Parts: sequence; C-alpha cells; structure tokens
Amino acid sequence: MKSGLSGKKVIITGASRGLGSVCAMALAAHGASLVLMARTEKKLEEVRMSCQNPEKHLTIGVDLTNTEQLRKAIGRATEFLGEIDVVLHVAGGGLGLREPLLSSGDLIKLFTLNVAVAAEINRIVLPGMIKRKSGNLVHVASIASGEATASVGYNTAKAALAAYVKSLGREIAGYGVVATGILPGGFYAPENSWERLKAQKPKVVENFIKERLPRGFLGRAEELIPMILLLCSDAASMMGGCLVPIDAGEGKAYTVND
Repeated sequence: MKSGLSGKKVIITGASRGLGSVCAMALAAHGASLVLMARTEKKLEEVRMSCQNPEKHLTIGVDLTNTEQLRKAIGRATEFLGEIDVVLHVAGGGLGLREPLLSSGDLIKLFTLNVAVAAEINRIVLPGMIKRKSGNLVHVASIASGEATASVGYNTAKAALAAYVKSLGREIAGYGVVATGILPGGFYAPENSWERLKAQKPKVVENFIKERLPRGFLGRAEELIPMILLLCSDAASMMGGCLVPIDAGEGKAYTVND
C-alpha cells in the first residue's frame, strides 16, 4: 500500500535525537527528501547517515530560538528542497524548568521553544503552500496540554501549542493547507527525557507506569509513527485543526460539547 510520502519535501525540527530522529528515518524510508534541523550538527549528520538515501537529505545546525538563524535556516532548506510540502515540528520540551512559580523570563523561554519557533517557521513557509494549495504542518504537542500532568511551564506551553494548532488549522483550511498535531503520552525514544528518567530514577518511571498506564508499560516512539506519517500525507485532508491523542490510555480528560 502506497503511503503517498514518496517525493515529499519535509523539514523536521528537533531531528538530532528522540522522536525527531525516529521520524526522520521513517519518512526517508517512505521516499521523502528531508532537511533536518537541531542545534547539534554532528548528531544531525549521524541521523542523516542512518536514513535511507542520505544524499537526498540536508542537515542544518541552528539555534531554533534565534529568529535570525531560524530564518536563514528556512532559506537554506527551501533552496535545497525547491519547495516545502511538510513541516514536522518536533522540537520542544520543558528545559528542566520545574519550578511552579516560574519567572516571566523562563515562561517566555518555554513559549518560544514550544510555540513561537513553530509559528515563525509556519509564517515563512505558508505563503508557498497557499499558492500551491497544498501542504501539511504537523506539530508535536502533548497529552499534558489538557491533563496538567507535567510541570507548570511545560503544561502551559503545550496547552498554548494545542490552541495554536486548533486555531491555525481553521484559518488555513480553506487554502488546502492542513495544520494538525499529536498529543502523545509518555514514550521512550533515543536519548529522550523518559530514557534519561528511567536511567536516573527508575522508581519514578515504575510508579508512573503502575498509576497511569493501563496496559502496564511505556510505549516507544515507533508506535507514534503511523499517525505521524498519515498527518504528513495527502490522506490527512480532513484533519485540519485536529489534535490526535496517542497515549495508550494515559489521558483521563474528555470534552463535552453542548
């Protein structure tokens, strides 16, 4: 069965490790051409060389939170790819900021990484997508956006990202461009926070699994890939503004609409 991803031209942020690296290898295996972005060029190159047809892909080491660097990076990506069909926004995180009484500066750092970076990239690439009447903007949010299960700062930033995706999706749906997001629960991925937590505080992970996960174990990044591939493809045409939970029953909240 064809995935519809062959020949797609894709930017992936946060591609040097974790879910971003897993997505890169999956999309490359389906025939996409990639531009991989993250802070560390060396790690990006390792990911690129692990992908099928590494010569079809480009790595750009960039501080995504530096607007000038980010704009130049998107320019290089566009020059390399010719046009951009998909942006997969994986970059994000809590930056280790667990203090409930966050300073405004720390909250701005979290908002910048988790929301503003994606918004700036979308602002740059959207005109081309609108002109072609096609494109996919896929955002990795979190089940924490509606469950308040993580730190105050992380919950707040991911809730803002979810609101952004829902709102943007409605605004651009009439132009043939699809903005979507996923809401993952906890999962292991290469060098991600859950792998580090398991190594440093295994009892915390054990208790989380016992209390929150009905199937009794933490998932892996590979389990998210089928949905991500769908959202990156033309088959996601009816998904504009949708945020899809992928949490193995971790989430307990539900929405009632009048």
